[in-house]
Amino acid sequence: MGFDWVFVNPIQQLGASRSLYSIADYFRFNPALVDPTSAAAPEEQVRQMTSQAHAAGLKVMIDLVINHCAIDAPLTREHPEWFVRESNGRIANASCQHNGETVVWNDLAQFDHRHTRDPDGLYNYCFRVVEHLLKLGFDGFRCDAAYQVPRPFWHRLIRDITARYPRTCFAAETLGCSADQTRETAKAGFDFVFNSSKWWNLQDWWLIEQYNLVRETTQSISFPESHDTARLCEEVGGNVQALKQRYLFSALFSAGVMIPMGFEYACRKPLHVVQTTPADWKPNGIDLCPYIAKVNAIKKNHDVFREESPTTILPCQNPNVLVMWKASAKKKGEALLILNKDTRGHQDFHIDHFRHFVQAGAPLRDVSPEYPMEYLAEPFHYALRPGQGIVLVTSRS
Repeated sequence: MGFDWVFVNPIQQLGASRSLYSIADYFRFNPALVDPTSAAAPEEQVRQMTSQAHAAGLKVMIDLVINHCAIDAPLTREHPEWFVRESNGRIANASCQHNGETVVWNDLAQFDHRHTRDPDGLYNYCFRVVEHLLKLGFDGFRCDAAYQVPRPFWHRLIRDITARYPRTCFAAETLGCSADQTRETAKAGFDFVFNSSKWWNLQDWWLIEQYNLVRETTQSISFPESHDTARLCEEVGGNVQALKQRYLFSALFSAGVMIPMGFEYACRKPLHVVQTTPADWKPNGIDLCPYIAKVNAIKKNHDVFREESPTTILPCQNPNVLVMWKASAKKKGEALLILNKDTRGHQDFHIDHFRHFVQAGAPLRDVSPEYPMEYLAEPFHYALRPGQGIVLVTSRS
């Protein structure tokens, strides 16, 4: 499909809750992910996996979970000074704010990065975890609940790791953050954050405002669904045009794009950090792989879609059509995405001259993943198919 990274959830030994994010031992492995018939030790099996990925031209990213660990992890007994305490002295559970309410995970123990009596001990332990994973062949980290760990801690860790391993990539998980929180987290030196395009209604201004607030600090990653959300296919009632529409927008909106395993086959059952097993792999006869490959090729071939570009939404006579303009900050390219918001019906798009939308004098070229046109007449009139996107690119002299 043209992706260049694979991201895996935590692979370490789990606590009693069996959640992938409740890690009991950072230097041992989840037995469910180890082949018991292999003569290779678990660490060697991991190296084999990352080596196979590298041979295929892929880098491998793994979750880095250092905001919390399993409540029953030996660390809670061996280093009680590393954890947040309740007023009664009990180790505090990890929590977050969601829709104005506090969500508490009773299976997690909250590391005390801010006030521990042993900051160097906790830092050095986290450094060892990162270095251990790098030596197993991982190339980068999705830093779970990154916004809950103090920025100075991340700044130190990213600085020290990249001094030894310069090509290491750090992506900050910022689900549920405000734009200001995301920007503050990004300032620690993260290569990527995750944006909120998944929840955009293709109309309101908040997404563009958030994007422009963060884009000068770091790059961002879009996704049409994730392991924390419902499956998009289920949300749209199996509408394939809606799946294509949201993937096209996600891929072209920001520098990075991600899909969870199964999106390409329109899987409907959501992923679960405790309950999902290989038996849940149930494609339903839909294959989006060729379409995703075409969209990813567009992204690869045009710089404007691989960076955090100046981006805005332009006025359109038909409110059911989105017109998004992007201009490369590094090169001299411009792009237009003309997207039918309606995934069930045709919508008309009309413009007298494209020069109203772009600054370049060079002609626009249609590089759309479906139904590309060899010639763009002006005045331009087109009946967009349900969910269809037209992708136009040009260069500035």
